[in-house]
Amino acid sequence: MTSQQRIRLARRHAGLSQSALGAAVGVQRSAVSHWEASDGKHPSVNHLRAVALATGVQFEWLATGRGLMRQSADAELDAIAAADALLLDDPIEIRLIRAFRETPMRARPPLVELAEQLAGMRTGRYRRGERREDERLPGALE
Repeated sequence: MTSQQRIRLARRHAGLSQSALGAAVGVQRSAVSHWEASDGKHPSVNHLRAVALATGVQFEWLATGRGLMRQSADAELDAIAAADALLLDDPIEIRLIRAFRETPMRARPPLVELAEQLAGMRTGRYRRGERREDERLPGALE
């Protein structure tokens, strides 16, 4: 199976359109189309990693065809870096974290800023329009 076929299979298995995968990875639909074409271009390693994350497949399988397409639930838990592991008991907080992780990368900074502003308004720490320079997130909208 070619890398182009693996990308298409992963996308379809995840139930994503080319447009949806492009949005999740941060590229145009046409880039996904090129990646899936039999004589198409190969994505960068960063884009391939983003495709693997967006489709829920193993990076090694997507990049090389070796290994399993999907990990078992136990393997997924074992593969989580300690910094990414969450020890949460609050169901609302778990929902928030899951929603954040499912949000496309380029939409995350404004989402975090919105949550910070809502929290700040509640506690009185922030006033509308006030942001310290060291609090600005990379890629955040001004």
